[in-house]
Amino acid sequence: MTVEIVILAMIAAFLGLRLYSVLGRRAEHEEEPIAGRFDPRRGAPTAPRVAAPAKPEEGAAAAASNVRPLPTVSPAVERGLRDIAAADRRFDAFAFVEGARSAYRMILEAFWNGDKAELKQLCDDDVYEGFSSAIDARVAAGEKLDNRLIRIEDSAVTAAGLDGSIARITIRFRSDIAAVTRNADDVMVAGSLDDAIEAIDVWTFKRDVTSPDPDWLLDETDEG
Repeated sequence: MTVEIVILAMIAAFLGLRLYSVLGRRAEHEEEPIAGRFDPRRGAPTAPRVAAPAKPEEGAAAAASNVRPLPTVSPAVERGLRDIAAADRRFDAFAFVEGARSAYRMILEAFWNGDKAELKQLCDDDVYEGFSSAIDARVAAGEKLDNRLIRIEDSAVTAAGLDGSIARITIRFRSDIAAVTRNADDVMVAGSLDDAIEAIDVWTFKRDVTSPDPDWLLDETDEG
C-alpha cells in the first residue's frame, strides 16, 4: 500500500510539473505586447509624426531652397529660377529643361509639317501668328520642307525671371538640322539630307504660375 501511495504521489508531481510548464509558458506569451495593439495600460499606439503645415513664407523659402542647381548657369539665372520655384512649388528646373527640349523638337516638326493645330497648343498668340504666316507663304509658293532634327547638341538656360505671376525662362539650343526644300512636284530645290547644318535658336518660354495649367508656351524666338 505504501509503495502504491509513493507511486501515485510521483505521478501527481510529474503531471503537476507538466501542467505548470504548459500554462506558465502560455501566460507569458499572452503578456507579451503586440506592436500597434491598443493597451489601456500603455495608451494608444503612437501615430506617425506629421509635420505641421508651413506658413506661406516658410513654404516659399523651402521650395526655393530645394531648387537643384543647373550646371554652368550664372548667379542671375539661378536667382531667377529660385524666384520661380518660390512662386510655384511644382517647378523643377531639370524637368523644365527636359520638357523644353521635347517642345523644341515638337514645335520645329509642327512648323516644318505645317501643323497649325499643334503649334497653336505650344505657342503664345504672337509666336503662333508668325509661324502661321510663314506656313501660308510657303504653301502659296508651292514649297514644302523636308527637314530633320538630327540631334540637340546643347540646351542652356541663359535667362530666368518672374514678372508678377508670369515666369519666363530663356534657353539657347544648339542643334544639327538637315534642311531640305521641295517644290510642288516633290523635287528638291534647296538643301541636303546628307549634310546637317548647325542651328542656334534662343527661345523663351512663359507660364502664369497662378494658373492650374502646368504647360509652358513658347513666347519668343530668336537666333543665337
